[in-house]
Amino acid sequence: MAANTLAGGTFTMAEDLAVTRVGYGAMQLAGPGVFGPPADRDRAIAVLREAVSLGITHIDTADVYGPRVTNEIIREALHPYPDSLHVVTKVGAERDEQGGWPPARQPDQLRRQVDENLESLGLEVLDLVNLRLGNAEGPQAGSIAEAFETLVDLQQQGLIRHLGVSNATAEQVTEAQGIAPIVCVQNFYNIANRADDGLIDTLAAQGIAYVPFFPLGGFSPLQSETLDAVAARLGATPMAVALAWLLGRSPNILLIPGTSSVAHLRENVAGAGTTLPEDAMAELDGIAA
Repeated sequence: MAANTLAGGTFTMAEDLAVTRVGYGAMQLAGPGVFGPPADRDRAIAVLREAVSLGITHIDTADVYGPRVTNEIIREALHPYPDSLHVVTKVGAERDEQGGWPPARQPDQLRRQVDENLESLGLEVLDLVNLRLGNAEGPQAGSIAEAFETLVDLQQQGLIRHLGVSNATAEQVTEAQGIAPIVCVQNFYNIANRADDGLIDTLAAQGIAYVPFFPLGGFSPLQSETLDAVAARLGATPMAVALAWLLGRSPNILLIPGTSSVAHLRENVAGAGTTLPEDAMAELDGIAA
């Protein structure tokens, strides 16, 4: 399956950064709780190679997954990377011994994390680095200037090509844009959780990508009688309809559903191409309300 046949086609984040709107999120390639190695490393490698074979050119990761585990699997599976493939990573958090995700956004911490991502992925420059903000409960208000300026400095040193923010408030997005251009916002959003509707529309008008994490609801799949009914009427799975709804919601939305199964990966790619008629889109729009 060629890249241009994937649902939604491509989105150009920057002149040197065009990606398929259907991407792949590598979080689930680590062990349980995104901690430690997977039970089957060969299976994880097969998923990544299948993603590229399907035409996906956008893989989302972070050195904190594992930690290091996911990035090292990506490197083993795909390095040297095809010219068309873009690996997007995140900095701004660490892992503790209990598997927690404490924030780590001091300048020295961010510089170390960028170096660790470069090393574990086997790269000399990172295509796109998202500054992870807030905490596991969601975005938190407050200035991001010091942290974001640190990444801008690393960008000027040639270690990062493009910048984005993740788990951010609308005010933090605006603050980042006042410091340097961003090409991406990665936040929690799906058919049932739509607090970022206004932000998505603002970013779309600016040509900036919006990448929803947990597009299928998080670690617990979306549960909705309306979603189930629409899916049954269309002869599709609820997850396929949820992905297709995201692609139809706005042209700047990019998908990064994750899975550790080749079969499930194929289902996600195929499901994103489900055609949703206008009445179905309207019905689904009411779920969040």
